[in-house]
Amino acid sequence: MSLQEEVKAIVIDVLSLGAAGASLTEQSALLGSIPELDSMAVVQLIGALEEQFGFAIDDDEISADTFATLGSLTEFVRFKQTA
Repeated sequence: MSLQEEVKAIVIDVLSLGAAGASLTEQSALLGSIPELDSMAVVQLIGALEEQFGFAIDDDEISADTFATLGSLTEFVRFKQTA
């Protein structure tokens, strides 16, 4: 499974998107486009990413750009894995 597929699976699970999440692509807008992605869901998503990939995310590392698209979120995870 690719990193993007792993991140996508976590997004679908945390946001309870079900079958609707299957259509998410690298360019799919997240923040502001998916009603389920509210401030509490962002916190849950960060926790799930930290647990799955074994890194810690500091508050100052998070911005709206990180959650703009599935691709930007995947790139953030890739960066954290190599940091």
